[in-house]
Formats: sequence, C-alpha cells, structure tokens
Amino acid sequence: MLRWASARARTIVDMSYARHFLDFQGSAIPHAMQKLVVTRLSPDFREAVTLLRDCPVPLPGDGDLLVRNRFVGVNASDVNYAAGRYDPSVKTPFDVGFEGVGEVVALGLSASARYAVGQAVAYMAPGSFAEYTVVPAHAATPVPAATPAYLTLLVSGATAHISLKELGGLEEGKKVLVTAAAGGTGQFAVQLAKKAKCHVIGTCSSDEKSAFLKSIGCDRPINYNAEPVGVVLAREYPGGVDVVYESVGGAMFDLAVDALAVKGRLLVIGFISGYQTPTGLSPVKAGTLPVKLLRKSASVQGFFLNQYLSEHRASMDHLVKMCARGDLVCQVDQGNLSAEGRFTGLESVFRAVEYMYARKNTGKIVVELPHSVNSKL
Repeated sequence: MLRWASARARTIVDMSYARHFLDFQGSAIPHAMQKLVVTRLSPDFREAVTLLRDCPVPLPGDGDLLVRNRFVGVNASDVNYAAGRYDPSVKTPFDVGFEGVGEVVALGLSASARYAVGQAVAYMAPGSFAEYTVVPAHAATPVPAATPAYLTLLVSGATAHISLKELGGLEEGKKVLVTAAAGGTGQFAVQLAKKAKCHVIGTCSSDEKSAFLKSIGCDRPINYNAEPVGVVLAREYPGGVDVVYESVGGAMFDLAVDALAVKGRLLVIGFISGYQTPTGLSPVKAGTLPVKLLRKSASVQGFFLNQYLSEHRASMDHLVKMCARGDLVCQVDQGNLSAEGRFTGLESVFRAVEYMYARKNTGKIVVELPHSVNSKL
C-alpha cells in the first residue's frame, strides 16, 4: 500500500512499497506532462489559456487517485471559468477543465480501499485539461471502460438528471421544452423527459440536428434557422409548456418565458449566448418578468450543479447503469466533421471550444488525449 506523509511533503513513508512505486513510475509515468493553464482572465478562451508542455506530473495524496486521462470533456462553462466568473478572488495561473475519463495509475492508501491501479474511472474535478490529473477519490466514479460515452454523464448527464428530478416536477403528459436540445446536456434532458412520458419539444440549429432529436424521441424538433420558435410555440402549443429546460439565455429565454403555461416552470441551467461577452450575459426582458410570472403563477429557477454535489454520486451510478444497459443514448462529438478534423491532443481543446460556440456540435464535445509511445498503460 502507498502511505503518504502530509499533503505538503507528499513523501512516501512506507519504503517497502516505495521501490515498487518508483519502478512503476519510471516505466509507465513520465516525469513531465502537458496541461492547459489559465494565465490571464478573459472570456476569450484562446487569450485566457496557455498550453504548458513541461509540467511535473503530480503525486496523489492519501485520499487521491492519479488518473491518466484518455478523454476530456468540453463545456460551455469552460469560458466562464477561464474568465474568473465563478470565483472573483481567483488568481492566475490556475488549471482548467472540469471532467475526464481514464485509468488510475497511482493512488494513496485511503483511496486504495475502493480503487486499484489500472481501474477505469470517470471524474468531475478541476484540472482535467492535462495528461494526468490528481482526483479526490470521492469525486471519481468507477466505469466499465475509459470510453467517451461515460464522460458525457459527468456534467451534462448529471445536470439534466438532477435538475429535472429535483426541480422539474415531470409527470406523464406534461409538455417540456428543451433549448439547445441537440447539445451535450440537452440530449439528456430530451431523453429523461421522454422516459417520464412527457411530450418533448426541442430547439436546434439545423435539419441534421432535428433528425438526431427525432432519433432520441423528441416529439417536435424546431430548427430555429428554418422556423421562428415563438411562432411555432404559439401556433402548436397555445396552452403553453409546463417545463422549460433552458441553457441559451437572451432572446431564447424571453421566448421561453412567454411560452410558459399556467403554473409552468422554467429551469435556467445556463445562458451560453452571453458567455463570450464582456459581461457574460445576453440582455433579457427582465423588466416585464415579474408580471409575466404573476399572471400565470409561473416560476423561474436556477440550477448550478456545484450546489447539488450531494446528489452527484447517486445520479452518476444511475446514469452509468442506464448507459451500460443501452437505455440512454450518449451522443459524442469528437470533431470528425470539423474543418481541421478530430479533436486529438490538448492543443485541440481551443478548437473544440470554438466549435461549440459556433453551434456546430451534436451531442457532447470530447477531446481524445493519445497515449505517449513510452507508456505501458
């Protein structure tokens, strides 16, 4: 077993095991790695983030895992994080990236009670845009294999599952509107609402995405580049919609508020349309919001996954089982259709973020981190 001293020292105390660890490190884990670091606060991801190529590989503490990342997930909120919006007191430089999937290559003594070297795990923890990441054991979930499908569940799947379960009040026959429905988290909101026997409407930006939404059960995809969303909702759903899963903000938020039924609920899980602006927001008609809600006894409620972390492990266990059984489509977009091709290597994270904000993705954007030729794992 690995035994570690204080977190500051990170020194191996049990020397009977130290030789084995050092042999393992020497044969499979390099001394240096690449990672992405925020070096300047900015909503422009390329301006904010720097690829560092010669960083020491970190050592896990007593309750930690060292994970060799195979795939990392790109989220709209990576831009907010790099702009310092989640913690105004944060100082550069700091690591970036929220989620990854890979294998455990080293671990501390306490962590070894549940995990083992070589085990595949998915995790949600800061600093995933790196070849190796130290992950607290409690932030990891064992998965059948280090494949990108399980990565889609960590932030995107869990956001949809927990928010709809805790706040959505889904019931058979309810009408549910999902904005950005063909995106990383929208795809799960559509499927989970359908499994609750709801009627699901989903907005998207192309006929190809409309076809994808139909394939996962969406009753009425709306390609907003071909049909005005407000007109479709007013014409086809004159009684309004009961639940809105909203991640776009700006004008789409205003349309969604207007489309709410009596006692309708609008869940704000993001507002991507404004993240790249200096303020991080797109304007909404906030001045008329109180009267619109009052007239319908309707509500608007925010959902931020970090404030529901007590629910995350149970949600992940549930979603992993659904995925493994084939009961959940986990659509992954690895950039195969992008102009410069598949997202491979940390340097392609920049392209992947831009691809997302250009609204080109169908499903969750995932970047593959290829093996070092010297690695035996």
